[in-house]
Amino acid sequence: MAVKYYTHFLTGGGVEPESPMTHEWSGVVELREPLRDRRELGELRSLLAVNFNLESEDIRILHWARLH
Repeated sequence: MAVKYYTHFLTGGGVEPESPMTHEWSGVVELREPLRDRRELGELRSLLAVNFNLESEDIRILHWARLH
């Protein structure tokens, strides 16, 4: 069963909001299974980084929430 999360995050430019190379994203991410407890943020950063072909350090999550 798919699990959906709302995410709002920055990518690139050292993930500093004032950097001209920073990109801001928001939307729903659908995963095959829920994120693991206590590791959600790091796991979500890793998944987003893979999809954007970036390092996880290049992702700065501003907000996220599981949708029910």
